[in-house]
Amino acid sequence: MRQKVTLKQLAIELDLSISTVSKSLKNDPEISQATIDRVCKLAKERKYKPNALAVSLKSNKTRSIGVIIPDILNNFFAKVLLGIEKEANKNNYKIITTISNESFEKEKEYLDMLAYNGVDGFILAVSQETQTKGEFEHFNEILKDEIPIVMFDRVADDVYCDKVIVDDKKGAGDAVDKLIQADCENIGVVSSIQKLSVGKERLEGVEKRMKSYDKETKILKLKKNKDYEIQIAEFIKENKFDGIIGLDETAAVSAVNAASILGYKIPKDLMVIGFTNGVLSKHSYPKLTTVSQHAKKIGATAAKILIDKLELRAERYLPQTKVIKTSIVSRGTTKN
Repeated sequence: MRQKVTLKQLAIELDLSISTVSKSLKNDPEISQATIDRVCKLAKERKYKPNALAVSLKSNKTRSIGVIIPDILNNFFAKVLLGIEKEANKNNYKIITTISNESFEKEKEYLDMLAYNGVDGFILAVSQETQTKGEFEHFNEILKDEIPIVMFDRVADDVYCDKVIVDDKKGAGDAVDKLIQADCENIGVVSSIQKLSVGKERLEGVEKRMKSYDKETKILKLKKNKDYEIQIAEFIKENKFDGIIGLDETAAVSAVNAASILGYKIPKDLMVIGFTNGVLSKHSYPKLTTVSQHAKKIGATAAKILIDKLELRAERYLPQTKVIKTSIVSRGTTKN
């Protein structure tokens, strides 16, 4: 029996996105006539026939939401997913979760795949590679098809859609305040997320607050091909810090371990504050003081915004940006 040709196979052979192939087969005016002719010619040669189920799904609500997260092993994204799922389930929606693994191409592929298979909308965090490239047209293509997107945490300012973000600048400033109030004189910053928008926001928040205390910000941008703990230990030893702010959980916990390598007692000799309040924070020794972003609330808020739009019960239909406030969870790596 001859295998049925799929839209994805046509897209691969033509080196086009699934969305472009689909639009070409519908004679969409956004697509050039040359591309339409090329797509239709191959579709005819391969005896392509549209998937009847997919077509029906595209024309009706499926009560399904496509979720794209960059990393399932990251506790923050796992908690956001729990918040999304709980809110979706409450409103009788199902979620289809995919993982971009920080890949630009994977992100585009999953957007196309889920859109073609009829999800009513998307909730997603932008991948690291996409942010580095600064290429966001694949999101705009989905929005042109009138499929709503809600971005969370890592967002693209150039994309006109709903967003749920954390007040990372204020959270970072609050971390500085906590260390200063605990009599820290020399505070260093370590980060393994310097290329991400959230990493840049947090660093900006630290720098602004440090400047208000007339203090210089010294930052170590961790190199992924070298041992984090060794890099941080050298940084602490060279600068004689008595306080460290880790702009991500991994950097902060690595700072705690680095201090142990140096023989420092925490929090007596060195205090450490991190971000996200995930699993590592609760199981480090001493347990890590963190800036909590309230991940489950982020997920629930993003899902509520999307579902309210889909159910035509939103208070406003123009894209909005919802800011979630952070809070500090004090544990054993600080004195107060």
